[in-house]
Formats: sequence, structure tokens, C-alpha cells
Amino acid sequence: MAQPVRFATKIAVVLRDDLQTWQRLNVTAFLVSGVAGTVPELIGEPYEDADGTGYLPMFRQPVLVFAGDRDVLASAHRRALDRGLRISVFTDDLFRTGNDDDNRAAVRAVPREKLDLVGIALHGPRNAVDKIVKGAELHH
Repeated sequence: MAQPVRFATKIAVVLRDDLQTWQRLNVTAFLVSGVAGTVPELIGEPYEDADGTGYLPMFRQPVLVFAGDRDVLASAHRRALDRGLRISVFTDDLFRTGNDDDNRAAVRAVPREKLDLVGIALHGPRNAVDKIVKGAELHH
């Protein structure tokens, strides 16, 4: 049996724990697109089934999804920025916008400390990410 791979980095999503199911799924999809779009080496090779049908490539490593209350999310946001990690953010305002331009304008209109965060995603060294998500629980 093959040994599990231990990655030196970690991809994590932290969601506010009061989101509806559709919101959790939507926010996670948007947030990880930011990680995939800025760290291309995280993406593996395209897939192919036995019939030769091609499929899109995906992350090479797992994406761990965590949940916590507003304070946990705000702390993770602050710790990630304090450590110099680039993160993607999703604010409550983005549930009411309909396009990328309006999304960016909604985030730009609010100071960092007042963002009504519903989720963040990040990629970084395993130990740093573990410290950043401290207090959040693995999503179930």
C-alpha cells in the first residue's frame, strides 16, 4: 500500500459557521479559484478516463475546509495578513452582487477591519496555515 503524501504546504478555506449550505458551497468555490489562479504549480495534470475522454486538471493536494464564528474568521484573516500570505476573501456583500466588477467594488468600499467576512482561502507553509486557522473546526 502506498504511503500517504505529506505536503509541505496546505490549502485551507475558513467559512463562517452560520452560512446556509448553498452559501458554503458557493463561497468555497469562489475562494479556491483565487488560490488556483495565483499559484499555478498547485494544479496537476489533466485527467483522462479509460476511454480517452479528457477532464480538467485539479489541485495536486487536498483542500481543507474549516468553519468558525465571526471572531475566528476575523482572527484567521488578521493572522494570514500578519504573516504576509495572500488570501482570497468573500464578504457578505458579495451575496448581493452579480458580477466581478461589482464584487471588487463592494470589497474596495470597506476598510479591512470592517469587512463582513463570510470566508477566506489561503495557501502557505503547513505550519503557518495551521496557526492561522487555529480555533476553527474542520468542516463536517
